[in-house]
Amino acid sequence: MEPTRQDLIDFVVREARLLDEKKFEEWNALFTDDAFYWVPLVPDQPDGINHTSHLYEDKLLRELRIERLKSPRAFSQQPPSRCHHLLQTPTVEAFEPEANRYVVRTEFHYTETQGDELQIHVGHFLHHLTVQGGALRMTLKRVNLINPDAALPAVQLFI
Repeated sequence: MEPTRQDLIDFVVREARLLDEKKFEEWNALFTDDAFYWVPLVPDQPDGINHTSHLYEDKLLRELRIERLKSPRAFSQQPPSRCHHLLQTPTVEAFEPEANRYVVRTEFHYTETQGDELQIHVGHFLHHLTVQGGALRMTLKRVNLINPDAALPAVQLFI
């Protein structure tokens, strides 16, 4: 499978919808086994290994968070959190079929609510994609907030 630019855009839109619909296992299956979900702590942070981040989750950490969210004993989820992603049209930043490497940038507004509490986060996503097993998969989802160096309240779901 060689994806088109529209396939890349559709992937990003579907990925956000899975989160909004709380289909976390399906969402997590969109990652390669060695992929990371990353929310940097400072603008232009070069990596998540040598620098502190808000979140730098591998497969195990994403799975643990998903299991916690499903548990009836997760008191932090009483009442349950809900989220909504508002996306601008994604733009393809890198389209390299010969290297099996694609990068898509998407400006977003993310809203998470729980009871009377409401959080709003704004920034852009960078989805690093590859074709694996005949389907697009994320090797990295980087969430660049416009104010990453501000204190981030407890995000229950996934931005």
